[in-house]
Amino acid sequence: MNAHDRSFFTGTSAVQTPNQTALYRNPTASIQARTRDLLSRMTLREKVGQLNQRMYGWNAYRRTRSGFELTEALHAETERFAGLGALYGLLRADAWSGVDHATGAGAADSAALADLVQRHVVGESRLGIPALFVEEVPHGHMALDGTVFPVNLAVGATWDPELYEQAAAHAAVELRSRGAHLALVSALDIARDPRWGRTEECFGEDPYLASRLTEALVRGMQGNPGELFAPDKAPVVLKHFAGQGATIGGRNSAESELGARELHEIHLPAARAGVRAGAAAVMAAYNEVDGMPCAGNPALLTELLRERWEFEGLVMADGLAVDRLARITGDKVSAGALALNSGVDLSLWDEGFTHLGEAVERGLVREETLDAAVTRVLHLKFRLGLFERPYAADQLATSRTPPAAAAAPATAGRDLSTALARAAITLLHNNGALPIPSTATRIAVLGPQAATTAHQLGDYTAPQRPGTGTSVLAGLRRFAAPGVEITHARGCALTGGDTSGIPEAVALAGAADLAVVALGGSSARTPETDFAANGAAQQASSQMTCGEGVDLAGLRLGEAQYALLRAVSATGTPAVVVLVQGRPYAVPEAADLSAALLTAWYPGPWGGDAIAEILLGHADPSGRLPVSVPRSAAQLPVYYNHKDTEYGAYVDESAEPLYSFGHGLSYTTFAYGPPRLSGHTVAVDVTNTGERHGRTVVQLYVRRLLTSVWPRTLELCAFEAVTLAAGELRTVTLHLDPDQLAGTGTAEIRVAESARAALTAVPVVLRLTR
Repeated sequence: MNAHDRSFFTGTSAVQTPNQTALYRNPTASIQARTRDLLSRMTLREKVGQLNQRMYGWNAYRRTRSGFELTEALHAETERFAGLGALYGLLRADAWSGVDHATGAGAADSAALADLVQRHVVGESRLGIPALFVEEVPHGHMALDGTVFPVNLAVGATWDPELYEQAAAHAAVELRSRGAHLALVSALDIARDPRWGRTEECFGEDPYLASRLTEALVRGMQGNPGELFAPDKAPVVLKHFAGQGATIGGRNSAESELGARELHEIHLPAARAGVRAGAAAVMAAYNEVDGMPCAGNPALLTELLRERWEFEGLVMADGLAVDRLARITGDKVSAGALALNSGVDLSLWDEGFTHLGEAVERGLVREETLDAAVTRVLHLKFRLGLFERPYAADQLATSRTPPAAAAAPATAGRDLSTALARAAITLLHNNGALPIPSTATRIAVLGPQAATTAHQLGDYTAPQRPGTGTSVLAGLRRFAAPGVEITHARGCALTGGDTSGIPEAVALAGAADLAVVALGGSSARTPETDFAANGAAQQASSQMTCGEGVDLAGLRLGEAQYALLRAVSATGTPAVVVLVQGRPYAVPEAADLSAALLTAWYPGPWGGDAIAEILLGHADPSGRLPVSVPRSAAQLPVYYNHKDTEYGAYVDESAEPLYSFGHGLSYTTFAYGPPRLSGHTVAVDVTNTGERHGRTVVQLYVRRLLTSVWPRTLELCAFEAVTLAAGELRTVTLHLDPDQLAGTGTAEIRVAESARAALTAVPVVLRLTR
């Protein structure tokens, strides 16, 4: 390793290659012309290298006392293809990668690490082609010191695309300021079975809600790039395409038994919205659709995505998904050929794409097909300006974001994260216990979620520095009025049946005016967790009950949590249950035994502040359910937009969900007038009939009466949040997209506060010409 590679902060940012006068080096030429020129100069080996994203980025470097040095693994990888197409996870930190604050790059030095790697890649490339640095951004940049936002299911509960767009823009600033380029963001999976461990990565069960939030994500991270991306904006890879939220049995990566209509009506609208919004890339999912895995499915990736939708961006395979195709093709060479021919442009960790040169020579792949994929990779690099600004220092120098905000936007990130958490908290029922009255001067804060932040964060989260975040207990102690006595006992663990801590919790509850019982699940990865080669948890740690690879057959919490709740309820002290969770667990006991129940989908590090503000009445609960909450796993599926069939009830249990999609209470009440229809515009008068200000989400549902195919019971077609003062009346106007009503002759328009309420709301009839 030479001194240039070892340099931590030094080195010039000019790219020195023998081709400085070539057309592809001319920034005034069009991207198309530059791409064609560069492609014409490349060897087959170099082309194949651009389509490979081979190694785990954390294996590319090691931290030393003087900074960072590059590893032989990176040297071998760049030598293999005379450069590097893309590098995944250079800044990723978690239990799987083994990267923490002692071994990884934080906010202060990650840009220098990225520049060190980029200088090496450019130096190894005969044509000076920079690498794409690809990072996970599931709910904030998954890197040390990155802002952690609430998980997608919490974002769905906000029903607030504008707020989410701000958070996405902030994540893009952090990503780019640290030298990374491309953001992998979950957005396309629709939660149809809450047993799936990745339910937390979904915006919810509804395609329309997911579409609006996917659009907000693309706008926030990418801005309005035109031909070039701004230095503080990041192109997104929307994942996963498609149907992964409907795998059989809620099992990760299993098959999806979807008919074409179900696929197009439920699982593709968010992807379509993201493509229309200009998303730079999509990731092919693991699951199969109609017998073909998505990474080898030309009907999905080529006929639909590229030809019908006219998508011109990049298609990336999920980790090791290409190699799985060898189960169909017989070997990894033909597996790589199948993926490329089907529409995949960029691999992730697999061997199949490393053999594309051989596939071309054997006639399994036409070189024109390979050239088309290389063109898309190079096109994105040109749009990012990497040939002019390959290094983070160059990008920051031209950024529109003030340097202080780009380098350390921690305060703004915390404020946005807390705002999202606050907007997502959903009050499910309330028998007058909330907001906590001023007469409650003794509050017992109990349960395994009460005094921890680790279980508020969700999966795909980097290690947090000590002291980061606020628990429910800390939040209540911070915001409670002077003189309020707050006591605490854990009571029990998240998992298992150990009830030894319950007597202490019962004693505190019995002496209190109110008990706050914080229960739930956890997606916290630990060093004890075993991981598959693609990072999914294989054998979860003792407290990991959700996350990638952690699927459940049932939807119960740890049994000790139910014992704690029953014991606290038996004291006669009113109990307010707070569920901190990444999926809707089936907890009818919480509804039966509590004076109030609210859910905070993994709310992020500062979720404790947001929960405390809601409990104490400093803020009004404004979240609405993005998923239906089941009574038990035995009644699944329970999503609201099922087909309009006269289902029979179960003999042994209700067939209805415990709480319906769209449900959420406020500390005030609202009255909706009858909807008024004019063309495709619906107006409704909404009145705050209570004594406090509050926010309601006006939800417009369509019930198709005459249609060309069997209809669904209801379909969400528009929504609008409105905040009203006590006694205030406002007319809310919602607009129907004519495309949503295609194939319909007559439909009922229903406006209500939830899907369940819409079933009995006064309808207005819309007649269309089919």
